[in-house]
Amino acid sequence: MAGWPALARAGQENMSNGKGVVVSTSKLIPPAKGTIPVAVAVLEDATVIDFAGPWDVFVSVMMPERGPAMTDQMPFELFMVSDKLDPVTVEGGMKVVPHYAFENAPRCRVAVIGAQRGSDKMQEWLRKIAPTADVTMSVCTGVTHLAKAGLLAGKSATIHHDFYNSFAKDYPDIDLKRGVRFVENEKISTSGGETCGIDLALRVVDRYFGRKVAERTAVFVEHQGKGWIV
Repeated sequence: MAGWPALARAGQENMSNGKGVVVSTSKLIPPAKGTIPVAVAVLEDATVIDFAGPWDVFVSVMMPERGPAMTDQMPFELFMVSDKLDPVTVEGGMKVVPHYAFENAPRCRVAVIGAQRGSDKMQEWLRKIAPTADVTMSVCTGVTHLAKAGLLAGKSATIHHDFYNSFAKDYPDIDLKRGVRFVENEKISTSGGETCGIDLALRVVDRYFGRKVAERTAVFVEHQGKGWIV
């Protein structure tokens, strides 16, 4: 059996180590005042970095130039949503408590879907919110939930590099992009695995508030990767 160095080298050949790809896009218009609601879906076995990485990016955006109120200076308001309000056991046994269930979650302008089990209720919620949300974004195999909801037919997308072949086989109507950090469509964006979600979240900040604010956020969270810059 190959040792860890050999396995690591083999994995690096297919890694999402490039930059983001913009297929179609538009500048996102933030409200002049107040917050941008971000819904983060968290179900059983959710990969922690997939939701925690984007979460930390969004809550780290600080804009004192936007006004004296904290709701102006910290423009992203995040909440977790799940099938029900009971604690959810995610990767490694961590337990998180959702703020809302899918059926009563408030309107969001950004939705984050990471790798997790998924559910029929999630599918229904995705189909409901995607048409009016500014961005519905996936991380890692979270893209499969967007695909199952019918949000990616005829569009381009990406996924964690370990799942390129299986995803391409299961969803031949989706244009799979390999070796990229994320793929941006106008309203649906998908990213590769794990830390790619951080890049995609920074790109969303860039689309709302511009490059300088996104760079300032990247510096604050000490993210040195440049894959989000397109």
